[in-house]
Amino acid sequence: MPHDRLTAAQRAALDHVRAQVRGDRPLPDGPALLAAVRAHGRITLNFHPDRLLADGRTVAEGLAADGRYRSQFETGVTSGSRTAFPGGERDGWEERLFGRAYHLPPAPPTERPVYGALDLMGHPDGAAPRFGSCHVRLRPEVSARATYCHGDSHLGPTDVGTLDAFEDVLAGLVTGATAALLGVPGVDPVAHLLALGAGGPERTRPAGGPGSAATRAPGRALDDYVEAQVHGPVDLATDAEALVLDPSFAGTDTGALLVDLAARSGIAVEWHGGFTLTADAVPADFRGPAMPPLAARVLAEHSPAGLLDAEVLGRATRSAVTAPDRWAEWGPELPQYLKQLWHCLVGYGQANDRR
Repeated sequence: MPHDRLTAAQRAALDHVRAQVRGDRPLPDGPALLAAVRAHGRITLNFHPDRLLADGRTVAEGLAADGRYRSQFETGVTSGSRTAFPGGERDGWEERLFGRAYHLPPAPPTERPVYGALDLMGHPDGAAPRFGSCHVRLRPEVSARATYCHGDSHLGPTDVGTLDAFEDVLAGLVTGATAALLGVPGVDPVAHLLALGAGGPERTRPAGGPGSAATRAPGRALDDYVEAQVHGPVDLATDAEALVLDPSFAGTDTGALLVDLAARSGIAVEWHGGFTLTADAVPADFRGPAMPPLAARVLAEHSPAGLLDAEVLGRATRSAVTAPDRWAEWGPELPQYLKQLWHCLVGYGQANDRR
């Protein structure tokens, strides 16, 4: 989408973030690094396709209805902070991050940005699997109408930018928690990005069924990523190059719906390797002591095979919404616990890397 088709609020948000860039930290090979990011980075929008919208449809059903990826301000569904409403925490940090662009005058929910992350390694599980088992990989031209920050936006990051003013974000990336951000401990991020720019290690673009999982190892990024906020609508037919699906949805109604949606939108379908975990492998010291007993409960009710995966956890999460009395003993923290159990699955699950 050309910038002249963005709304006034969306253009103002981009302009405000661009104006905050200091560019005062010299970087070795800075021009080459920036060129590599701009040429090879892709924004991914991670999502759980089987979570329920406010109207009772699943996220996949909502996405299939018109092929548009919507923000939490429209859907009310998130795998992050559930505060996308006027006066909520998300509303407040958007007000600060975008210089009140969406607040003066108040913009409708349809104008708010959607959240993703910038993938520089071609990770099969996307740049931020914390927020979902599947993801939309956007076309490179969409990156020009996104804003970025090093670290999550709710933390009030100071390293922000746009694709044409990316110096501060890049400085944070290569001088901060670089190994974690790239998802491969021990990898020199500068060398990697320079190799990309020189035509080095390419991202894998598999197609076909679940057997065609990407050959790279998953990034498992839970807490470290370059967040991206995409301004303007995201329509799969014009803005996406692929839907990347978790193999646990193969053979399910959700999987079939997404494969059909990709075909109707004229984009590729890819399948990453997925994650599986047994109850006895769920750590008690990662997201808290409630995780192992919760995993055991989920598996006892939803997985005769005794393996936790994205689809099994999704069934339990929907059950917690539609039949809350069955989960009453877990109290009001259950939604958060289920999110944290997903983090355990991403962080510790067995991955089908197919390398």
